[in-house]
Amino acid sequence: MGEHTVASFDEELQSIDRLLCDMGELAASMVDDATRALLSTDAALAQRIISDDAIMDAKQRELDDKAITLIARRQPMAQDLRAVVSAIRMAGDLERIGDLAKNIAKRVGAVGLTSTPSSLSYSIETMAELVYHQVKKVVDLYVAREAEALVPLRVEDEKIDIKYTAIFRELLTYMMEDPRNITACTHLLFCAKNLERIGDHVTNIAENAYYVMTGKQLPMARPKIDETAVAGVGA
Repeated sequence: MGEHTVASFDEELQSIDRLLCDMGELAASMVDDATRALLSTDAALAQRIISDDAIMDAKQRELDDKAITLIARRQPMAQDLRAVVSAIRMAGDLERIGDLAKNIAKRVGAVGLTSTPSSLSYSIETMAELVYHQVKKVVDLYVAREAEALVPLRVEDEKIDIKYTAIFRELLTYMMEDPRNITACTHLLFCAKNLERIGDHVTNIAENAYYVMTGKQLPMARPKIDETAVAGVGA
């Protein structure tokens, strides 16, 4: 963000930026912890993630209040207005990531009622690692103002989609082999879908961050591979 003659204006912009970074760090932590809780059936950790979601919601409300107040009082123009409006959008995506991590945590108890095949646990863990690094990377790149480095994040989301499709098929196989697996596998399927959706929100953040830094929109068309949609599974 550029320099201003009014120092307090810069401070307000930086305050919004810091809040956004705090939300990004919390979102990454919640995704990582939710996966660990799911794979280790850690009910205490799952409960902490559910509690963290309230912190995420409070940070979003605080950012929205600061942004709206700044627009009303300062009437920012050009890059500054882009930054404030995009911060509101990015905060919305980060808050949604927190919701999705919380949803995974809420299924920990149900999944833990039956043993999860080691191959499936590995598949989910691998997918979750991809998602976690995407969340962490998009925030780091925004902080560093590395616009061009944000572009590949949209392409990398394709890897998450491919992982989700593979897990979907694996879960179907386990359910067909033994009906007793249906309940746990259904919960795992929702968890995997939540991870896939987190990847989509990261892509939204990358697009908004790129717009803040360059004033240009990335092409609307972006890679999206979810073969389960063909099978009738809704997004």
